[in-house]
Amino acid sequence: MRDSIKKAIGETVQDMLNSGIKTSFTEKELNSLGVTIPEVQLSTHQIQKIRESLNLSQTVFAKLLNVSPSSIRQWEQGKRTPTGSTRVLLDLLKRSPPYP
Repeated sequence: MRDSIKKAIGETVQDMLNSGIKTSFTEKELNSLGVTIPEVQLSTHQIQKIRESLNLSQTVFAKLLNVSPSSIRQWEQGKRTPTGSTRVLLDLLKRSPPYP
């Protein structure tokens, strides 16, 4: 593939991801196009707001996410941040809450 075409495709896909449009590219394909995958960022306030919007205590929310209640407390106090699949799950709950 010519470099100019590859660059144009990469820029288009990057714009799509930045806009929140879903794509079916694999991470390897995105890397080959020079696309950077946006990091999921969650503030302490957002984590607490997600939990409160579900009307759950820290203990019950911890069980739902399969983490310790201590982790929830530390996230909400800003002492630690969620990682891995938990961070992705929290981001999904932020974007599309299960309740209206």
